[in-house]
Amino acid sequence: MESWEQAMAKRVGILTAGGDSPGLNAAIRGFGKAAIGQHGMELIGFEQGIRGLAEDRWRVLDSAALSGILTVGGTVLGTSRDKPHRMVIDGETVDMVPTIVENYEKNKLDALVCIGGGGTAKNANRLAKAGLNVIHLPKTIDNDIAHTDTSFGFSTALGIATDAIDRLHSTAHSHHRVIIAEIMGHKAGWLALGSGVAGGADIILIPEIPYSIESVAESVHSRAKSGRSFSVIAIAEGARDEQDTADLAAAEALRKSASAPEEKAAATKHRDSIEAAHRDNAFKVASALEEATGLESRVTILGYVQRGGTPDAHDRMLGTLLGSAGAALVADKEFGITVASQSGEAVPVPLSDVAGNLKTVPVDHAWIKAARAVGTGLGD
Repeated sequence: MESWEQAMAKRVGILTAGGDSPGLNAAIRGFGKAAIGQHGMELIGFEQGIRGLAEDRWRVLDSAALSGILTVGGTVLGTSRDKPHRMVIDGETVDMVPTIVENYEKNKLDALVCIGGGGTAKNANRLAKAGLNVIHLPKTIDNDIAHTDTSFGFSTALGIATDAIDRLHSTAHSHHRVIIAEIMGHKAGWLALGSGVAGGADIILIPEIPYSIESVAESVHSRAKSGRSFSVIAIAEGARDEQDTADLAAAEALRKSASAPEEKAAATKHRDSIEAAHRDNAFKVASALEEATGLESRVTILGYVQRGGTPDAHDRMLGTLLGSAGAALVADKEFGITVASQSGEAVPVPLSDVAGNLKTVPVDHAWIKAARAVGTGLGD
């Protein structure tokens, strides 16, 4: 029989993948300090996410390496968006899962911790199916990971986007303009909705509620009639009007119904072309509103500034909570899970329930109701 010491995980790898976000270093530190100090583990960090794991590039993370990173933005390990089963090597797409398994075994790892968003959850689940002991810590500024109340990175980004909307109000008011703030969120509108409500945006457009430009223009006209000849609009990257939404839904249905590989490839290309055609949606809204209202319309794209900089107190706390809880779960040999935040507690959720699922804004969510109650237009 194994002794108690033998049964415990002793050597653990950790990586950060996907887009950077505030709180990543807090989570690395939270996991690492608990793993080393409480559970006597050895920790190594793979560089540049899944690619570093495939290329066996790592360094030891001891107490000294973890010191001083709590307040630092980004990730000290670096990151990438590589997929283990479809990694581009010398211009060719290669399944690197077997190589990753070899590196895991060569480094005598007892567990692997993957910190990232929805894509990372899917990649972590693939590695779990390949036989690795994996846990996932959820991060993303989009707050779209299933089965967790929030993910670290969201709170800081929410504050940044809200501050930007606050500042845009003065310019909109001074110049009697329509100012459109494009906020991150391709498929989920949490960030645009939250910052729009908190920043007092006059109109909020999110992917979950298809809009009509006529409705948006009517909201702007209504404000002008009441003497407020300016408007601030918060628009998520993925917000679309009713026609574009219908076109994309039809293209996705066609892709799902395709059976032959060549049919599916053609349908996927068609769907992607529709998505690509609407990437400058904020500018199209601005142009349409100028024509409909006669008011100058300007676009501000917040972009990567939302992901950068020092994490706020909430994200430091959340990263520390989920990271330290993850270390305890590894010590207890609980794998194949996401460490979710639920009602203020760290809760293990099966990774298979998280991977491939998206947490979008329910159209009857309390934030939606609050926005409507204070007179904010939602474009519908």
